Amino acid sequence: GDPVHIFAIEVDGQAVGGIGIHPQDDIHRRNAELGYWLAEPFWGQGIISAAIGQAVAFAFQTYDIDRVFARPFGTNLGSQRVLEKNGFVLEGRFEKALVKDGELLDELVYAIRREAKRPK
Repeated sequence: GDPVHIFAIEVDGQAVGGIGIHPQDDIHRRNAELGYWLAEPFWGQGIISAAIGQAVAFAFQTYDIDRVFARPFGTNLGSQRVLEKNGFVLEGRFEKALVKDGELLDELVYAIRREAKRPK
Protein backbone atom coordinates (compact mmCIF):
# COMPACT_ATOMS: atom_id res chain seq x y z
CA GLY A 1 0.00 0.00 0.00
CA ASP A 2 0.84 3.67 -0.09
CA PRO A 3 2.96 5.14 2.71
CA VAL A 4 1.44 7.12 5.56
CA HIS A 5 2.47 10.78 5.59
CA ILE A 6 2.65 12.55 8.95
CA PHE A 7 3.61 16.22 9.24
CA ALA A 8 4.49 18.40 12.22
CA ILE A 9 2.47 21.58 12.66
CA GLU A 10 4.94 24.33 13.53
CA VAL A 11 4.43 27.80 14.95
CA ASP A 12 7.54 29.99 15.21
CA GLY A 13 9.77 26.95 14.74
CA GLN A 14 8.10 24.93 17.51
CA ALA A 15 6.11 21.76 16.90
CA VAL A 16 2.63 22.41 18.33
CA GLY A 17 0.70 19.60 16.67
CA GLY A 18 0.63 16.99 13.97
CA ILE A 19 -1.45 15.95 11.00
CA GLY A 20 -1.38 12.72 9.05
CA ILE A 21 -2.85 11.09 5.98
CA HIS A 22 -3.33 7.33 6.24
CA PRO A 23 -4.15 5.68 2.89
CA GLN A 24 -6.41 2.66 3.23
CA ASP A 25 -5.98 -0.62 1.35
CA ASP A 26 -7.85 -3.53 -0.22
CA ILE A 27 -11.56 -2.71 -0.65
CA HIS A 28 -11.00 0.68 1.03
CA ARG A 29 -8.05 1.64 -1.20
CA ARG A 30 -9.80 4.69 -2.74
CA ASN A 31 -9.94 6.31 0.73
CA ALA A 32 -7.47 7.93 3.12
CA GLU A 33 -8.02 8.78 6.77
CA LEU A 34 -7.08 12.20 8.10
CA GLY A 35 -5.91 12.46 11.70
CA TYR A 36 -4.67 15.54 13.55
CA TRP A 37 -4.06 17.13 16.92
CA LEU A 38 -3.08 20.59 18.08
CA ALA A 39 -1.85 21.77 21.48
CA GLU A 40 -4.67 23.54 23.30
CA PRO A 41 -2.95 26.97 23.59
CA PHE A 42 -3.11 27.16 19.77
CA TRP A 43 -6.80 26.35 19.36
CA GLY A 44 -9.07 28.95 17.73
CA GLN A 45 -6.35 30.60 15.63
CA GLY A 46 -7.08 28.98 12.26
CA ILE A 47 -3.93 26.85 12.48
CA ILE A 48 -5.58 23.43 12.25
CA SER A 49 -8.01 24.65 9.59
CA ALA A 50 -5.12 25.70 7.34
CA ALA A 51 -3.30 22.42 8.03
CA ILE A 52 -6.40 20.39 7.11
CA GLY A 53 -6.78 22.29 3.84
CA GLN A 54 -3.14 21.65 2.97
CA ALA A 55 -3.32 17.97 3.99
CA VAL A 56 -6.45 17.34 1.91
CA ALA A 57 -4.87 18.98 -1.15
CA PHE A 58 -1.72 16.90 -0.58
CA ALA A 59 -3.78 13.69 -0.26
CA PHE A 60 -5.64 14.20 -3.52
CA GLN A 61 -2.41 15.15 -5.34
CA THR A 62 -0.39 12.25 -3.90
CA TYR A 63 -2.74 9.27 -3.74
CA ASP A 64 -5.14 7.65 -6.20
CA ILE A 65 -8.12 8.25 -3.92
CA ASP A 66 -11.63 9.66 -4.18
CA ARG A 67 -12.35 10.36 -0.50
CA VAL A 68 -10.61 11.64 2.62
CA PHE A 69 -12.36 10.96 5.91
CA ALA A 70 -11.93 11.89 9.57
CA ARG A 71 -13.52 10.43 12.69
CA PRO A 72 -13.91 13.03 15.45
CA PHE A 73 -15.55 12.36 18.80
CA GLY A 74 -19.18 13.44 18.98
CA THR A 75 -18.22 15.77 21.83
CA ASN A 76 -15.49 17.54 19.82
CA LEU A 77 -17.49 20.41 18.36
CA GLY A 78 -14.37 22.38 17.41
CA SER A 79 -13.10 19.53 15.27
CA GLN A 80 -16.51 19.13 13.63
CA ARG A 81 -16.62 22.85 12.80
CA VAL A 82 -13.11 22.91 11.32
CA LEU A 83 -13.89 19.88 9.13
CA GLU A 84 -17.12 21.51 7.89
CA LYS A 85 -15.23 24.77 7.24
CA ASN A 86 -12.89 22.74 5.00
CA GLY A 87 -15.74 21.23 2.97
CA PHE A 88 -16.18 17.94 4.84
CA VAL A 89 -19.70 16.53 5.15
CA LEU A 90 -21.05 14.45 8.04
CA GLU A 91 -21.62 10.95 6.64
CA GLY A 92 -22.48 9.03 9.77
CA ARG A 93 -22.69 8.78 13.54
CA PHE A 94 -21.91 5.66 15.54
CA GLU A 95 -23.60 6.10 18.90
CA LYS A 96 -21.62 5.26 22.03
CA ALA A 97 -18.97 3.49 19.93
CA LEU A 98 -15.87 4.85 21.70
CA VAL A 99 -14.64 4.87 25.29
CA LYS A 100 -12.51 7.78 26.51
CA ASP A 101 -11.76 8.40 30.17
CA GLY A 102 -14.40 5.82 31.10
CA GLU A 103 -17.13 7.63 29.13
CA LEU A 104 -18.98 6.23 26.11
CA LEU A 105 -18.80 8.70 23.23
CA ASP A 106 -20.25 8.90 19.74
CA GLU A 107 -17.89 8.51 16.80
CA LEU A 108 -18.66 10.70 13.80
CA VAL A 109 -17.50 10.14 10.24
CA TYR A 110 -16.85 13.23 8.13
CA ALA A 111 -15.59 13.03 4.55
CA ILE A 112 -14.70 15.10 1.54
CA ARG A 113 -14.70 13.83 -2.03
CA ARG A 114 -12.13 14.64 -4.70
CA GLU A 115 -14.77 16.43 -6.79
CA ALA A 116 -16.07 18.50 -3.85
CA LYS A 117 -15.55 22.23 -3.84
CA ARG A 118 -12.83 23.06 -1.33
CA PRO A 119 -12.24 26.46 0.24
CA LYS A 120 -9.28 28.31 -1.31
